[in-house]
Amino acid sequence: MPPLSLILGGASSGKSSFAEALLTGAGRAPVYLATARAWDDETAAKIAAHRADRADAGWRTVEEPLDLPAALRAVAPTEAVLIDCATMWLTNVMLDGADLATAEAGLLAALASCPAPVVIVSNEVGLGIVPDNALARAFRVAQGGLNGRLAAQAGLVVVVMAGLPLVLKGALP
Repeated sequence: MPPLSLILGGASSGKSSFAEALLTGAGRAPVYLATARAWDDETAAKIAAHRADRADAGWRTVEEPLDLPAALRAVAPTEAVLIDCATMWLTNVMLDGADLATAEAGLLAALASCPAPVVIVSNEVGLGIVPDNALARAFRVAQGGLNGRLAAQAGLVVVVMAGLPLVLKGALP
């Protein structure tokens, strides 16, 4: 398994399930680094369901919506990390008004120095229509840029559509 793998796809494309299977096949203790915030009741219910799904599966879950570098520094070399997902992390960074360039540089550096392999899930948001508001357009541009920089650093890049993986870079283990 490469030090960094990027799994891309649209909403509900199967990318998270694919990433989980990829990571659990690594033979290391799995760490689930969750970035979602419970903005509303629907999201809170989704987070609770994901927690329940992982409870009996041996995952160590870390919920960290912003400081991914600190969470990655706390990982042991015997573990493997799934970050789900870069899209929610970017949303949190932008909505909190943090400096995007600084936050992104910190994330990329932390990924490069993480002692364990990392699989990061991210949404491909550039395939739809042009958003009708400035924040959504800025987010789409930022997400596309982040995905490109993650892909450049990753040894494995896979896009998942309809639950089917298509390898864009590297080879599946």
